[in-house]
Amino acid sequence: MRVLMTGSHGFVGSNLIEAFESTYSIIRWDVREDKPLPECDVMIHLAGLAHDTKRGKMSEGRWKKEDYFRVNTELTKRIYDRFLESGAKKFIFFSSIKAKDNGTPYARSKYLAERYIKELSSELFSTTPNPSSQEEGEKRIYILRPCMIHGKGNEGNLNLLVKWVKKGLPWPLAAFENMRSFASMGNVVYVVSELLKKDVESGIYNICDDEAVSTNELIELIFECLGKKAHLWRIPKGLMKSIAKIGDALHLPLNTERLGKLTENYIVSNREIKLAMGIDRMPVDAKEGFRKSIRSLIKE
Repeated sequence: MRVLMTGSHGFVGSNLIEAFESTYSIIRWDVREDKPLPECDVMIHLAGLAHDTKRGKMSEGRWKKEDYFRVNTELTKRIYDRFLESGAKKFIFFSSIKAKDNGTPYARSKYLAERYIKELSSELFSTTPNPSSQEEGEKRIYILRPCMIHGKGNEGNLNLLVKWVKKGLPWPLAAFENMRSFASMGNVVYVVSELLKKDVESGIYNICDDEAVSTNELIELIFECLGKKAHLWRIPKGLMKSIAKIGDALHLPLNTERLGKLTENYIVSNREIKLAMGIDRMPVDAKEGFRKSIRSLIKE
C-alpha cells in the first residue's frame, strides 16, 4: 500500500513514519512544492499550523490570524480537491478537538476545513453510522479530532512540566482540581493503523485515551518516573491567576492561556471511533501512555 503523507517531519508525522515505514510504502509529500500528486492509495494530511501558546494570545505569537486560515483551511481545501481527483481511496485528515469549539482562529481554521470536506462529500457523513451504507470501492474520508497528543518528541506542555519537575521545583497549582482527556501516541498510531487496514466507515471521530487524567495526577507520574517524592503546593487559586496575568504582560511561561490549559476540565468521548473499529477499549492505558512519554522526555 502506498501512503502519501503531508507534514511527515512533524511530531505526529515522525511517529507515524516510524510505526509504518516497514509495512507500507511511505511517500513524503512537501506541500510547499507545486508538483503533481504522486500515485497513492491513501492520503494522510498532517501539515498545518499548530495552536501557538508560547507568547499568550495567538495574535501575539509566531503566527498571525490569517496564517491559520491560509494554511489550515485553504491548504487543506487544495489537498482535498487533489484527493477527490486522484485514484486514492482513503483520506485521513488530522483536525483538532478544538474544532468543535470554533472559538479561536486556530479552532475556526480547522472547523472550516472540516466543513469544506463535509460539503464536498456529504453523502459519506451519515448521522446514523452504518458500515454497510457505503458501497464497496467508494472513497473513505476520516476527519480525526485528537485531544492533546503526547509521545516521543513531544514539545508541548508535557515537556515543560517534565523540565519543571526535573529542576526539583514543587508543583504550585495543586489547588486546581481538574480532569482532562489526552491522546497517547500509541493510541493515535493504533487508530491510523486500523483505518489503513480496515474498511471503517467515513466520519468525524474524536481520538483520546479511555481514561481522563488530572494535571495533579500527571505531575505525580512525572515525579514517579524521576524516582522523586511528589511535592504539590496548594497555593490559593486567586493568587496563581494574578501571577498568570503578570505572565501575560511579561511573556512568561505561565500565562493566563497556559494556566487555563493546565487546570481546565476538558473531557471528551472516544465511543464513536471504538464502535466504528469494533473494539471495546483502546490498547494503551492513559497512565501507561504518559509514563512512556515522560520517560522518553527524561532521556532527551
